[in-house]
Amino acid sequence: MNNRPSIPKGTRDFNSIQLYKRNYIVDIIKDNFLKFGFNPIETPSFERSSTLLGKYGDEGDRLIFKILKSGDFLKDVDNQDLSERNKGKIVSKISDKALRYDLTVPFARYVVQNQNEITLPFKRFQIQSVWRADRPQRGRFREFLQCDADVIGSTSLYQEIELIQLFDSIFDSLKLDGVRVKINNRKILVGLSEILDCKDKFKDLTTALDKIDKIGLDSVGQELESKGFTKKSIMTIIDLINFSGDFKKLIASLKSTFKESKIGLQGVSDLEFVYSTIEDLGLKSCSLTFDLSLARGIDYYTGVIFEVSAPKTISIGSIAGGGRYDNLTEIFGLSNMSGIGISFGLDRIYMVIDELGLFPVVTGSSVNVLFLNFGKENSLFSFEAISKLREKNISTELYPDTLSLKKQLGYANKNNIPYVVFVGDEELSEKKYNLKDMNSGSQELLTLTQLVKKLS
Repeated sequence: MNNRPSIPKGTRDFNSIQLYKRNYIVDIIKDNFLKFGFNPIETPSFERSSTLLGKYGDEGDRLIFKILKSGDFLKDVDNQDLSERNKGKIVSKISDKALRYDLTVPFARYVVQNQNEITLPFKRFQIQSVWRADRPQRGRFREFLQCDADVIGSTSLYQEIELIQLFDSIFDSLKLDGVRVKINNRKILVGLSEILDCKDKFKDLTTALDKIDKIGLDSVGQELESKGFTKKSIMTIIDLINFSGDFKKLIASLKSTFKESKIGLQGVSDLEFVYSTIEDLGLKSCSLTFDLSLARGIDYYTGVIFEVSAPKTISIGSIAGGGRYDNLTEIFGLSNMSGIGISFGLDRIYMVIDELGLFPVVTGSSVNVLFLNFGKENSLFSFEAISKLREKNISTELYPDTLSLKKQLGYANKNNIPYVVFVGDEELSEKKYNLKDMNSGSQELLTLTQLVKKLS
């Protein structure tokens, strides 16, 4: 019988090299968040079920990890519940908390709960883990880190401009060229449901469109047909999906298509402002592309929406996304509080940068200097130098055991430690340190002052 421990599907352990690389990305994202005026907050890893459920649509609710009540979680469940196999009713009785699905809904809850302490517009960023009971696959995990930035309390389209610039600044800092920021407006999709006379099926429309990349256009058409869309409507939708690319070339057609829909025209007008402003300002690493099929299937989006794709040479899903939401805090009792936010998928960005070879060189150890262990008296003498080097922020370590020289040098080699220091009996008698460069093999006998100066 195999008793080796394992981790749940869709989760991962990270070794030191992976964490150094992940932290490289996170540090760049965080620095840019701060540069754009966002301040950090954190929220609990789990929320009340009532906070999360019903905010993401049926698809999202299905992927939320529920947490069993403490103690006898079956005490409120009776035989009738079990015989009727009413899952919704049973779940509500055995679970009242859930792991957060994203950072946006907890942020909305935070805003409502702390509305008297925050100043509007409120700009925050969060870099924390989220959980989804999804089917694990390349670039999709059940536990992953999200890096979010949101502004709440302003309807100004300049927020959309700033977030596009934030995308561009972060990917430029990561030296990631050829990134495509796809943009659409949920108002245009509402307008589409209006001109097709199927506003009651708007949710079905956005849910289906959100699956195009996963299941293909034909399957989306079949799903729409199963939801009651006529074949004529489906053909119109498919034709309009081809409205993508250069927004300036499509604007006349879009205005003509949505001339009978006030909200559709408002959506076109919003994008016209965004496009013209970005064109004036320019972007470094990103390109802006209009895509009418972009839907962002989560229910809370109401305005401009984004999805960011990796350079064309990399086959992977979106690496970032987001959009405007006008009514999210209303579900918690606070009206007239428009917000907009974007989120970066750390794992997919990691894969892209790794595949393109853009990470700086990292080793599995942070240690710069290893002092070899030649016994108690020698080690105690070494500690003065070790302390001085650490005061200079030079990562320094004493090998803990008096093993053979070969084994100690082998430890330094395996951990890619660039320098080792010998303090044998001869060095101890002279009150000096023998520094060896592990790359060149050269050695120098130095005083404490010389050693610190050399390694600084």
